[in-house]
Amino acid sequence: MKTGVVLEGGAVRTIFSTGVCDALLTRDLLPDYVIGVSAGIAYGVSYVSRQSRRNLEIMVNYINDKRYMGARNLLRRNNRAYFGLDFVFGAIPNELVPFDYAAFSAFPGEVEAVVTNLETGGAAYFPVDIRDQKFTLLRATCAMPLLFPVFRIQGIPCLDGGAADAIPYERALDKGCGRLIVVLTRERDYVRRPEKLQPLMDLVYHQYPRFCDTMRRRADAYNEARRRLFQLEREGRVLLFAPTSTEGFHRTERDVDKIRVLWQDGYDQGLARLNEAEAFLRG
Repeated sequence: MKTGVVLEGGAVRTIFSTGVCDALLTRDLLPDYVIGVSAGIAYGVSYVSRQSRRNLEIMVNYINDKRYMGARNLLRRNNRAYFGLDFVFGAIPNELVPFDYAAFSAFPGEVEAVVTNLETGGAAYFPVDIRDQKFTLLRATCAMPLLFPVFRIQGIPCLDGGAADAIPYERALDKGCGRLIVVLTRERDYVRRPEKLQPLMDLVYHQYPRFCDTMRRRADAYNEARRRLFQLEREGRVLLFAPTSTEGFHRTERDVDKIRVLWQDGYDQGLARLNEAEAFLRG
């Protein structure tokens, strides 16, 4: 039976997911298929390349580096994003905390990232092509509205995949995965509220009315997706991980101690359920 791992986004909150994945790597547990959204897959490629704790190292060493993230990056004409794109997707993987391109390429399964097509308002799914060492697709899937420029993938204007498909488990099911490990970045009882900045979204992205509609429906769609996901968990088709608490933890969190705690939560949960995860992925 084909297996999959699904990684929700959530910017820095995704350090929880890396803790879970690092625990899975203690037994070299990898599925046939990996899909992620935003930071979920931007961090998730290190899971596929079997580089345990790489993301934690990046966070601890660079989260407070102005080149990594900060409002000044938005003002730089060649960047226009809250995160320093060339630093995060260039200097770090290619120089400072090297990414193992060879190990990623040796992965026998399939890896996909999700973006939101601004013209249709729907999700689009693309394979992560590691030959693109600028990580253009990963930049696009991480492109939070209002905080990133619009990217084009195969000519399609795109932003953060979390707008259209925040937890892409249905894509994994459509790809033939009969068993899924799904890692959330919000607590089980979390309920998304309507977008407070919707009027600004409508103004900034007025040329993409379907995308604006997607953002307007985002909270309801997300909450319904979680409801269905929990049902799949009860049916035994999904092994689900979720943070114990993200209270007081911002998506652009800079407190290294908080980051370590959230990573440890994921790691501890992963270790505690290793036998269950192994049965799920190798059963």
